[in-house]
Amino acid sequence: MTKSEPGAAPHQIVIVTGPSGAGRSTAINALEDSGFEAIDNLPLSLIPRLLDGPPLARSVALGVDVRNRDFTTRAFMKLLETLPAQTDVEVSLLYLNTREDVLIRRYSETRRPHPMAPNESLQEGIRRERELLGAIQSRSDVVVDTSDLSPHELREEVTKLFAAKGEGGLSVLINSFSYKRGVPHGVDLAFDCRFLRNPHWDPDLRGLTGLEQLVANYVMADERFDPFFEKLTDLADFLLPAFHDEGKSYLTIGLGCTGGKHRSVAVAEMMGKALANKGWRVSIRHRELERRAKLGAGVI
Repeated sequence: MTKSEPGAAPHQIVIVTGPSGAGRSTAINALEDSGFEAIDNLPLSLIPRLLDGPPLARSVALGVDVRNRDFTTRAFMKLLETLPAQTDVEVSLLYLNTREDVLIRRYSETRRPHPMAPNESLQEGIRRERELLGAIQSRSDVVVDTSDLSPHELREEVTKLFAAKGEGGLSVLINSFSYKRGVPHGVDLAFDCRFLRNPHWDPDLRGLTGLEQLVANYVMADERFDPFFEKLTDLADFLLPAFHDEGKSYLTIGLGCTGGKHRSVAVAEMMGKALANKGWRVSIRHRELERRAKLGAGVI
């Protein structure tokens, strides 16, 4: 039986499953980036052998789906019953679920055959797989519906759910966005920047973004900016250590404006630098700028 070392950070075993096309590979990669040892498509019969050797050096993420060589619903359910008895680390089952219409669209885009119906209709393969996995979904510890999540949003969700406490401390993601397209999924704290002066109405700045210093200077020239930014960073100085002490490993701060192009981007950049200078591990994402780059410069 595998035992954790005394005083070591608590390890986990996270089993990731769900219908094909729901995002299992994305979830496995997110866990691997969070410090997990990731093993995908290991035969069910070999999984218990992972615990026969020395204690786990780190948390483990296991990807399991219907393509596993010896996969059956009964064998998988038996594994879930017996695995916790072999170890004192936490064992969790993450089930990724997706609507049928989304699965059809994703497979249509890739033009790959469904593993449950290589020579039949896509709908038939999806139906068979859902029947096979139905009992497993009901046994899951965590179910995440990925139908409306981008790969980036799924990574954020998985990281927040399972990133090991005490391993690497608190990571902060600052996400700028447009309120016209809604608050991003998974935001923990959201702040509205729409009261600040808008560079959109300056013809010389309209075509630029908050990444340019000219736009940042325009936003900072608003007399309300300094007290707003001071209060924002003061609140972060108070909350981030508290979230860290509580064991939270991932925090997402959203900053929104009308178009997600100028004010929110500029404030996100400034806040990211301020927090990084104080020693926090910070990443910055600009949702609308990413969308604009993906769809073409005419989209915002």
